[in-house]
Parts: sequence; structure tokens; C-alpha cells
Amino acid sequence: MERFRTTTVISWLLAALSIPNVSADNAQTNQMRAAMDKDVVNVTSGERVLMRYRYNGVPYKPYVDRLLSPSGVNILLDAPADHLHHHALMYAVTADGVNFWEEQQAPGRQVHLKFDDVKVDNRDDVPFAGFSEQLDWAKPASGESLLIEKRTIEATYLPGPKVTLLTWQSVFKPAEGKESVTLTGAHYHGLGLRFIRSMDTNGEFRNADGKAGTVFRGEELLVRSRWCAYTAEADGKQVTVAMFDHPENQRHPATWFTMKTPFAYLSATLNLHEQPLKVIAGKPLFLRYAVAIWDGSPGKDEIDNLYKLWAATPKM
Repeated sequence: MERFRTTTVISWLLAALSIPNVSADNAQTNQMRAAMDKDVVNVTSGERVLMRYRYNGVPYKPYVDRLLSPSGVNILLDAPADHLHHHALMYAVTADGVNFWEEQQAPGRQVHLKFDDVKVDNRDDVPFAGFSEQLDWAKPASGESLLIEKRTIEATYLPGPKVTLLTWQSVFKPAEGKESVTLTGAHYHGLGLRFIRSMDTNGEFRNADGKAGTVFRGEELLVRSRWCAYTAEADGKQVTVAMFDHPENQRHPATWFTMKTPFAYLSATLNLHEQPLKVIAGKPLFLRYAVAIWDGSPGKDEIDNLYKLWAATPKM
């Protein structure tokens, strides 16, 4: 993995938010850990669990299966009976006609190849943990490679605003010998997040522009904005989960897919159901998103301020 820049996402955010460096009260936030075993990578801050990434023992794709609020509420649901292919926080689209989202009728496979690096660092008293992974997007029967993805994920806990922040960055290029790969998909294909059962139906979606969105079908809405947030009761505690779209992403601002009935779901999409996107050799597709989690319900300005600070930071 590329070495993390001296000005990291986290250090820049903490400085811009005027969050002091470590004190006796927040010393635990400097105790970052990234622990890898044969199936998962766990990221913790002191005794606070931030996230778990499952990369092995998965039939079709690696994904984040646990992502926790600062108070320890996990907001992700993995493989519920109603949609077994909903794997918590996952990225999937259709590539050259091969469906990597739904896990039926010969789906494609995102094959974990290797970790380039698993990084835990503490520069200028600012902690963070992350990793970079190489993935092969392969056809189901032949195993022929379509796309090569470099996926970089890092997580931290920001003690000042009390936010768990995860950044997900993917860089795609056609597999060796392919001139291009065409991305398509359903209106929800992209970076998808399935919420736990207690967050179904009772929450409220917001976005940076205050748009109502367009009904696609039933309770499903599509809306373009730089961020989208969902506030709901999670196991008896109110939490807010915001997803950010980086300004340098293709087709920014993202087209957000939202629904809360019969279950709550949020996806950052490229509007591929209307506009296919071709990934060309020599011109990698760069996509960068973030997921921020608060306990309680922050105001729109607070979410927007964090978004703007995150969006101004350099690529990983």
C-alpha cells in the first residue's frame, strides 16, 4: 500500500476541528490496533471496537461486517434471511454483464488476493489504523478476471465530536489484456449499507441539500447530494449514520438510494441503471467514500462541516 501521507485524513480533521492532542481523558484513543487473523481484520481504539472486515471464508465478496458507534452500537446487519446477499457494508456492481451484487444465477466473485499493508500509526499523537487489499473481480464459471481493485480502508475515532469515521477507497482498472470493462447495475448497486433490524422503518433520511428525492418504486427513493444521513433508534439508542461522496468521484454528487420500509438501506451509487460507465485501461476509476457514525442526532451543519473537512483531505 502507498505510505500514508504525513497529513493524514485523521490528523487534518483533528487539527481543523481544533481537537486537542492526547490528554489523560482521551489517552485510549491513541491505542489503535489492527489485528488480523485468517478470516478478519479487527480495528480497535483502546477498548473501543471500531470495525471488523471479513476477507476470508466469504463465498462471493469481502466486506465490513461490524461498524460501531462511539458508544458501541453495531449498526450493520449481515446476510439477513430476507436478502442473504446483503453483506453489511459492501461494494458491488455489474461488470461486463456479470452481477457481483445478487448472489444467485452465477454471480461474480471478488477474490481476495493479498494485503499490501496493514497499517497502524500514531504520528503527532494522532492514531489511525487501515489496510490496503488487492482484489480480483472474476467471472463465476471460468474464473476469468474482469477487474483488478485496490481497496484501501482506514478507521478512527474522533474524540472531540465523538464520531467513528471509516474511509473506503477503491481504485479499479481492467484486468490484464482487457482494454475496457463496462459497469452497469440496478439502481441500488454501489457501496451499500444494510442497517440492523431495530433501525428499520423508524428513522429519518437527510441529505446535504434538503432534497425530498424521487420515488423509484414503492418506498425507494433516489436523490443526488454530496452526503446522505440516516437517524434512527438502534437497540434503544439513537444513532446517526452519514455516508459521504468525495468531490473527485465520477458523477459527483452521488445518487443515493434510500429506503426504510420494510427495511432500512442506504447505497452510494453511480446511477449505473441509467448511465453505464466504462473503465478504460490506463485510466483507473477512483472512488472514495466515508461512513461517519454519531450517537444521537447531530445537526445538518455539524454533518456538513465534517464532510467538508474530510473531502478536503488528500487521497490515501
